[in-house]
Amino acid sequence: MAALMAALARPFRCGPAGLGTALRREAMGGPCGRGRPGTEVLRKGLQRGVVLSTGSFLVYEAHKLISGFAEVHASFKVEDVIEQADYLYGSGETEKLYRLLVQHKNSDDAELLWRLARSSRDLAQLGSTSAEEKRQLTYDSLEYAKKALEKNESNFAAHKWYGICLSDVGDYEGIKTKIGNAIVIKEHFQRAIELNPKDATTIHLIGIWCYSFAEMPWYQRKIAATLFATPPTSTFQEALRYFHMAEEADPNFYSKNLLFLGKTYLKLNNKKMALLWLSKAKEYPAQTEEDKQV
Repeated sequence: MAALMAALARPFRCGPAGLGTALRREAMGGPCGRGRPGTEVLRKGLQRGVVLSTGSFLVYEAHKLISGFAEVHASFKVEDVIEQADYLYGSGETEKLYRLLVQHKNSDDAELLWRLARSSRDLAQLGSTSAEEKRQLTYDSLEYAKKALEKNESNFAAHKWYGICLSDVGDYEGIKTKIGNAIVIKEHFQRAIELNPKDATTIHLIGIWCYSFAEMPWYQRKIAATLFATPPTSTFQEALRYFHMAEEADPNFYSKNLLFLGKTYLKLNNKKMALLWLSKAKEYPAQTEEDKQV
């Protein structure tokens, strides 16, 4: 399972979700930012046959206009926060990103919530984070990802980060829970791929999942067989298939995918192909500390 944990330690990126100028213009009520004239509101209200006094009717309509604008503005604010969050994430501002997003932990927006789950996890991974804070952030990240799924089951990133965060929590809950969670984790990764077949990082994670269980020592297999009637299993051939699928979805996207292609071919005693992929991993432009380790 060590390989799976190491892979999950990498923060994965997703593209910005901001709608830009079009959303701003829509929020202002049209291309020129003009609202609906009050006389038109009054006329349409009267046509609907609202039986109210003139004074109460105007108060009623004004309340509706203000409420409607507030709803649009709130929607715009969510998009604005997401745009800021994606900028901070791309800039590697882990702590600033967390401080921004945690203010919205009670949001009903799945896009905000999975980003908060990712941000909480990233903060937990920092060397400056204490053991106690790391544990709390780990459990918090799972709750945020879970909430994101509850708000939108069709959000691929929510499935991906739920799987990643569930794996992290397993580190605190023992081997039985960790192996039991592994089945659920794979199911969420697979669902994420169904929703977004081009997300290479999730495909890579399933490859790591398969590699980890194919490489599992005999004594761990024995423990798993004791704890579960049908413990999770896999093969190096299955892992290889997912690593190649990830490479097809986004060629040369990740140095570690190249490394594991080479390692898997070594496990399958194909030294020629192993040399090919390990050479690519060695020549990969090192932009991060992880690339250097690879």
